Amino acid sequence: MLRILLSAILFLAALPATALAQTPGTLISADPVSGGPEASRSWRIAYWTSDARGRAIRVTGMLVAPLDRALAPRRVIAWAHGTWGVVERCAPSLGTNFWSATPALSDMLARGYLVVAPDYPGLGSPMPHPYLVGTDTARSVLDAVRAARALPEARAGRDFAVWGESQGGHAALWTATEAARYAPELRLVGTAAAAPPTDLAANLRSGSDLNVRAMLAAYAAYSWSQHFGHPLSSLFNKTNAGVATRLARNNCVELGKNPRIGTILGILSIRNALRSKDMGRIEPWAGIARANSVLPRAVPGPLLIAQASDDTVVAPTVTRSFAVQRCRSGAPLRYVALSSGGHAGVTRGSATATLDWLDARFAGERPPSDCGRI
Repeated sequence: MLRILLSAILFLAALPATALAQTPGTLISADPVSGGPEASRSWRIAYWTSDARGRAIRVTGMLVAPLDRALAPRRVIAWAHGTWGVVERCAPSLGTNFWSATPALSDMLARGYLVVAPDYPGLGSPMPHPYLVGTDTARSVLDAVRAARALPEARAGRDFAVWGESQGGHAALWTATEAARYAPELRLVGTAAAAPPTDLAANLRSGSDLNVRAMLAAYAAYSWSQHFGHPLSSLFNKTNAGVATRLARNNCVELGKNPRIGTILGILSIRNALRSKDMGRIEPWAGIARANSVLPRAVPGPLLIAQASDDTVVAPTVTRSFAVQRCRSGAPLRYVALSSGGHAGVTRGSATATLDWLDARFAGERPPSDCGRI
């Protein structure tokens, strides 16, 4: 035993210091941030994660903790945000509206949760953002939870839930599929996804808001071309490849603000360019979409999905199809169906039901299922 211990010590001593420092989940920095909800404290964090190839990546995010005197480890909710953009400056932690744009943040804090909100790779970090790329995003979420546990003031426990909206709903589902394998020391108690893209090819072709669909196609095409190294020429001519690139580089999502005239014209150009094309049937884009779609049977543990029937961005029929397939696997599913609210309102409209459901998961209650009525 002593010989094995000495060998391990010598092995670790021989490793470069940078290799040890860049271990996934290692907290790099935690800088206090003001402006959050009352009775809370916040930090902007930097930490290490790894991509699908195992390469170390420096990423960022936010931690928000309630001001309480609880000594026990806090229950953790990993909040996976929706689409803010696909370039570095679009990181939620860099935005002045992080607090108002994070649904039910005050309610999460009031219930005693530590909120861990990763930016995802390429948002807040100088690298291509892997938009809707499952493994890379999931690892950044899991490593954010790990990093939170290294900050003593956060008092993060090992038990966590993941909750996300839109792009973040996709991230939440992928986080659940990766958790046991990638971060076995953590315990995922439940997964909640509001309006999640699941079948990416179907999602890219099915949203009824054609302008949003064109913008998201530009985001996806630019992101995937940068991340995977595929030229845009297989999808667009030279002019529209430039238009898609400018749309992606120059536009972070700003709710409540009217788009600039250049953005409107660019979206119309992309709409016209894709009028007779389907990214889900053109390689290499179709293969990327297939590889990063979510298999219903692959999501373990308790699951909640929320979807509004008037969502014009994530088609309700695609989400419902995923739910039906999930139920056919025999796993329980809580399905929160909203009759109104659209894409922008589905998370806030289902927040109370979702947090009540998460409270029950942390309490160890048996998960309910709505499969009988779907």
